[in-house]
Amino acid sequence: MKLMPRNGKAALIRSLPLFAECNAREITQVAFIADELNVPAGRILATENATGREFVVIARGTAQVMRGNAVVAELSAGDFFGEIALLTGRPRMASVVATSTLRVLVIEGHAFLRLLEDAPGIREKVERALADRVAAAS
Repeated sequence: MKLMPRNGKAALIRSLPLFAECNAREITQVAFIADELNVPAGRILATENATGREFVVIARGTAQVMRGNAVVAELSAGDFFGEIALLTGRPRMASVVATSTLRVLVIEGHAFLRLLEDAPGIREKVERALADRVAAAS
């Protein structure tokens, strides 16, 4: 699959509720640390109860969210996962499996945590959005 245009990566990140309050400069900082990857159908992207080490945004394709053996959600372009485990240190709440070939943006945990440390404005905005997501997931 072709790489996204430079502004496509930023546009996708800007569309996420986690970064909704970020300005253009902050979005560019986040986009800079996001890697684009292709993922084949059937690949396990996250494992329930495992330690979260990355934040993943789906650019193209579909995936299923599973708790135990039950499918609890379907993910597609614009959906994301991994931020709660990554930022809270809690184990992953579910497994995620690619149901088609995916194009994803992956932000490694160490890079994301460093960005939040170096950019307190981004950290504050992300923490507010994360609090809303944790409340909704509970």
